[in-house]
Amino acid sequence: MTSTRLLIVGPQGSGKGTQGARIAEAFGIPVVSTGDIFRANIKEGTDLGKQVKAITDAGDLVPDEITFAIVRERLEQPDAADGFLLDGFPRNVAQVALLDEFLGGRGDALDAVIELDVPREESLQRISLRAQSEGRSDDTEAAIAHRLDIYERETAPILAVYRTREVVDTIDGVGSLDEITARIIAALEARGLARDAAA
Repeated sequence: MTSTRLLIVGPQGSGKGTQGARIAEAFGIPVVSTGDIFRANIKEGTDLGKQVKAITDAGDLVPDEITFAIVRERLEQPDAADGFLLDGFPRNVAQVALLDEFLGGRGDALDAVIELDVPREESLQRISLRAQSEGRSDDTEAAIAHRLDIYERETAPILAVYRTREVVDTIDGVGSLDEITARIIAALEARGLARDAAA
C-alpha cells in the first residue's frame, strides 16, 4: 500500500472538514483535525478543553506548541503510519517548519496540499448558517470575521511555501459537495495518488 499524506487548507466555512472526511475515506487514511480534537476535549471538560475553550471563545487561535504536541501524538499512532489527512495544522509558517522537522525525521513529506478556494462572502454566509443550526458559541459574527482575518494573515502564506514545492492543488470550493469532492479526487489522481480499493 502506498502512503498518502495530505493537507487540506481553506478559510473557515470553506467546507474543508466535510471534504477532508470524504477524501480521507476515499484514500483509506485517517483525518487528523485539530478542531475535532479540541472540540472533543472541550466536550469532555479536560484541562486542555478548558484552556482551548477560553482561547476560541475569544476568537483567537490555540498556540503553536499546544497544537503541535496534539498533532504529533496523533501522527505517531499506528493508523496514521500509512498516511493521513491534516485539517487545521499547519496553519502558519512556523507550524510548517515544525511539521517539516517531524515528517523529515521519518523520511516523509506531504504528497499534496488541497486548497479550497471560496470567496469571503460565501464563507461568512456558510458559517452563519452553521452557527444557527449547531448553536456554536464560537461562531459570533465578530469572532467569524476575526478568524477569517487571521486565516488571510497567517494561514494563506503557508500556501506560498508549499507552492515552491509544487504540491498545491487549488480547488474551486463552490458547488455541490459531490462536485467539489470529484474535483479534489481528480487533482490527487493526476498526481498519481491512488484511491483505497476498499473505499
